[in-house]
Amino acid sequence: MKRLIAALLACTATIAVAQDAPTAAFTPEAVRAHVEFLADDLLEGRDIGTRGHEIAARYVASQFDAMGLKPAGDNGGWYQRVTFQKTLPGASPARLTITGAGGSQSWEQGTEVLVAPSPRERALDLSAPLVFVGYGISDAATGIDDYKGVDARGKIVVVLSGFPKGMPSEVGAHLGSSKSQAAQAHGAIGVLTIATLDDAKRRPWDVTKRAGGAPRYGWVGEDGQPFTETPGVRGGGYLNGPAAQAVFADASRTVAQVLAEADKTGGRPKPFALKTSARIEASSTAERITSPNVAAILPGSDPTLASEYVVLSAHLDHIGVTAKKDGEPADTDHINNGALDNAAGIATMLEVARAITQSPDKPKRSIIFVASTGEEKGLLGADYFARHPGVPIDRIVGNVDLDMPLLLYRFTDVTAFGADHSTLGPLVAAAVKPMGVTLSPDPMPQESIFVRSDHYMFVKQGVPAVFLATGFANGGGEQWGKFLSGNYHHPGDDMNQPIDWVAGARFAEANYRITMAMADAAEAPRWYKGDYFGDLFAKDRPKADKGK
Repeated sequence: MKRLIAALLACTATIAVAQDAPTAAFTPEAVRAHVEFLADDLLEGRDIGTRGHEIAARYVASQFDAMGLKPAGDNGGWYQRVTFQKTLPGASPARLTITGAGGSQSWEQGTEVLVAPSPRERALDLSAPLVFVGYGISDAATGIDDYKGVDARGKIVVVLSGFPKGMPSEVGAHLGSSKSQAAQAHGAIGVLTIATLDDAKRRPWDVTKRAGGAPRYGWVGEDGQPFTETPGVRGGGYLNGPAAQAVFADASRTVAQVLAEADKTGGRPKPFALKTSARIEASSTAERITSPNVAAILPGSDPTLASEYVVLSAHLDHIGVTAKKDGEPADTDHINNGALDNAAGIATMLEVARAITQSPDKPKRSIIFVASTGEEKGLLGADYFARHPGVPIDRIVGNVDLDMPLLLYRFTDVTAFGADHSTLGPLVAAAVKPMGVTLSPDPMPQESIFVRSDHYMFVKQGVPAVFLATGFANGGGEQWGKFLSGNYHHPGDDMNQPIDWVAGARFAEANYRITMAMADAAEAPRWYKGDYFGDLFAKDRPKADKGK
């Protein structure tokens, strides 16, 4: 991993924008004040559907109001109220039964199987023949079709997790998350997944099965149904050890042989018929909750460009309060305050909005500021907003998302996940250069960050987008490692951390420069010609030559 270290500007109590930019000031105190409020114990971790998140939403709305921004929510208000369905396992444990020539074997939920509760069926009972389809990928752009020669209609497909070794990680991660869509397109009614050897090492079964009883969330559409892109795929689950072996009973290849082939670079086990069938049984309960996105608009000043919009977003929710465990000390902290994840991102957005509204030079394009909900439940609030933006989606020309800036060190570089796909990459680099900050390449491509935060919901609607984070230079890599293995999604992510508020002011300045650059550029951000995601999601949008 190459670390690019730039000169660190002298830091004072007030961080001022460089002389070549419009006058604006960003103070450590202002950033800290926002985080102090949003990460307070009284907000109890800002989980969706809770009083704490509602209080946080009202705080953001009041800040927008004080700045003179215009509401961009429902019915002329600040809030875009989203209804979510919370689906939980029912009273009877889910069960998977595999039947072959040698008889039937059954496993209850949390043993060697995990069965996902159906968001649309309270009592699921699904039986069908099984067919193995490799990684379960069907994609014309990469030339991979694991369904070639397979009749999956009315069947449950068995797939490997992840994507073939050697495939670009971002493309692979997208395809890995689209297997239900591929299954539905080929007529399958269920999907069973077996972890590759690599995935099993990264996330052992004992860790994976802890999520078996966790609620599942989805936003509810105008038809009153929880939204799903694959209503035809009625059931699914994950298989371990004996259950995976039972699926391949009497087949032409064993599961061990298949996994060994997949473990090789470029290894893509071909599909083949199985001699077994599966029955998936699962009961569930469901309840409805609501939680708001908070949205505001600053109208553009240019008569022509004002009808184009750039979006600065950050998620407001966190994971709430952890359940108490037997035998714990009475004073054990259970509140996941989410100071860095993502009160710090919201604070950054608010300070950028304040600086822009106070600047004498108003942005040419209109700017939408979004504090999204449900990010921790699967990017749900951003997905809802990107599908219901309140303005024509083809008029949204770019998005920068702020999620968990690690303000624990004096960063000298930033990473814009997704920078390689559109002209937002060079725009970000040029915008922060006067600060002595560099744009570094993705330091952890194996994690496929580009498809794992709110900005990706805009990408899926054709909008060039990046997720901006503090970089790995100047000790950042070490700090990221410590945080992700320590306070991340833990009560320790609170105000007791050694947060560097000067770095917070500096990060706000960087995003001010980036947002203004997007808003004032003569040409809107464009996908690069031939880019996988641009071609997939924005076929009809204008493209740019890379490197020009």
